[in-house]
Amino acid sequence: MPGSDFRGLDEFLTDGFVAVDFGVHTDFTKEFTEDFRDFSRKVIPVIQGFRPEKTKISAGLAAGCIWRIGRGMSRGDIVFCPNADAELHVAEVSGDYYYAEGKKFPHRRKVTWSATRVRRSDCSRELQNALRSGLSVICLDEYSTEIAQLLGEVIASPILQTKDSTIENPSVFALEKYLEEFMVTNWANTVLAEKYSILTEDGEVVGQQYETDTGPIDILAISKDQKTLLVIELKKGRASDVVIGQIQRYMGYVSEELAEDDQEVRGLIIALEDDIRIRRALAVTKGIDFFRYEVSFRLIPAR
Repeated sequence: MPGSDFRGLDEFLTDGFVAVDFGVHTDFTKEFTEDFRDFSRKVIPVIQGFRPEKTKISAGLAAGCIWRIGRGMSRGDIVFCPNADAELHVAEVSGDYYYAEGKKFPHRRKVTWSATRVRRSDCSRELQNALRSGLSVICLDEYSTEIAQLLGEVIASPILQTKDSTIENPSVFALEKYLEEFMVTNWANTVLAEKYSILTEDGEVVGQQYETDTGPIDILAISKDQKTLLVIELKKGRASDVVIGQIQRYMGYVSEELAEDDQEVRGLIIALEDDIRIRRALAVTKGIDFFRYEVSFRLIPAR
């Protein structure tokens, strides 16, 4: 995202870069590591030094976006940047991170822009939903096949060939991508809203696809009394042992890197079908609940 109201887009396009800000004015060139957790652990206190009002969770969000710009992208990767006309400008990462002292959006990554633009309306509903994220930087790897189709032969990149081998049921995976967006949009109407709120930052939802060292959390929520962090993971057609291991890793990250001393971390797995394998595993696992969801569909005669 080139800032609110796309205010940084012209400079992005003219000078050939993408960037983030967060009001953090320090050069992180020597701080980047392949291990996001190491980077986050080092820079969260730095971010809070510039922005003392930020919680560890909020500072962790900023750290994740800065890490994605500085190390989470590789040369040859594809970057989308939206404009006010519901289009996505397309670029290829062509250089390393650099810090622009005294500039707006100082944490930058060199890119080469293509003349190609992708219309949001040409994207699938799932990809359009992902693009509505309130985060400054989001990872779209799971849409690599669709992105390759949208771009055709304009830009070729190895990342477009990746597939998620953990997906056990592709049709359920697609359905639960819709569920994630539905839950975020209709959170107030769910039973979870009685106790929890999805994390927000400056009025924008940032608890959807929250960056961690083992991938993004589907939804990260916090209790109304600020005492409990809730990691929500949709099964998304994955094998049971995969989703349990994943949510445990996410919970471990949140507990060790983001939670304050007086906060507990709980987990919630949501799936379409009852799963005896999940129930057996959770019988000896503390702090993780299991919910099923139902889909209701009706045909109403036109009058």
